[in-house]
Amino acid sequence: MTAIPPTTEPVTRTAAAQRMRRHRQRRRDGLRCLGIELRETEIDVLIRKGLLKPETRNDTSAIIDALYAHLDHTLGSPS
Repeated sequence: MTAIPPTTEPVTRTAAAQRMRRHRQRRRDGLRCLGIELRETEIDVLIRKGLLKPETRNDTSAIIDALYAHLDHTLGSPS
């Protein structure tokens, strides 16, 4: 008998399995993933507070960073 050599190919996971894995990891880390809607006026406030540059008002990543900065400032940094 010959032994079957181990494969070095990574195991592929379905998109649903990857989402569930990320969900469980966030829960372990004490995080929640939420989808929110912001009004243009709320984005304007982030700009006025200096948390968001006016030229990045349509950049989703920049808005998220500004919102995190606002929450950290308002609620305090997580311990």
